[in-house]
Amino acid sequence: MASSSSTLLFPFGSSSGKRMSADYQGVSCDRVQGMLIRCSNSQVTVNATRSRVCKDAFNVIKRRDMIGLLFGVSSAVTGAFEAEGAGLPPEEKPRLCDNSCEKELENVPMVTTESGLQYKDIKVGQGPSPPVGFQVAANYVAMVPSGQIFDSSLEKGQVYIFRVGSGQVIKGLDEGILSMKVGGKRRLYIPGSLAFPKGLNSAPGRPRVAPSSPVVFDVSLEYVPGLDIEEE
Repeated sequence: MASSSSTLLFPFGSSSGKRMSADYQGVSCDRVQGMLIRCSNSQVTVNATRSRVCKDAFNVIKRRDMIGLLFGVSSAVTGAFEAEGAGLPPEEKPRLCDNSCEKELENVPMVTTESGLQYKDIKVGQGPSPPVGFQVAANYVAMVPSGQIFDSSLEKGQVYIFRVGSGQVIKGLDEGILSMKVGGKRRLYIPGSLAFPKGLNSAPGRPRVAPSSPVVFDVSLEYVPGLDIEEE
């Protein structure tokens, strides 16, 4: 059979200006400029197989690199979100005294009672004061001295109703509300002797109140149900 030559492309590096030959299982092939393969017609099948193997290997490498790239991009994006999340400020909780209120309180005089209770009026109410034994409806934000909240009616979305002066709440809160007027807001600095003698286990993520430790309450006296009815 007369031999003729065929040309195959081989996807590997070049050898510029050089002519190289290689024998593979008795097959003679020439490479020119690193890309051109000339083989006898009888060896086309062998070289075509080699070409397919090389192309398949090349495709596998490309797929592997692409997968690695995708994983790298995914990790980078995830890391960016985690870093951004880690830098976010903590969730703001509703308060009765905001930042501007805190600044104003610095100039408000402190009142100290005989029991050791201290308070500052954030806002003086215009309504009546509740008599002992009456029910009152109040909002409160309870904090440890550092300012961390351990309980709050604002987060629960409803006012707290209790009978004032009857021991249903801690002594400092009872005393502090009795001298308030409806519509008023007050910050109570309650000493340990008027707070929680047995301490208080708070919800997860909230500070624990140690036994007989001081606490701070911001309270607003919303209304006195029975007193309002009598006045009408």
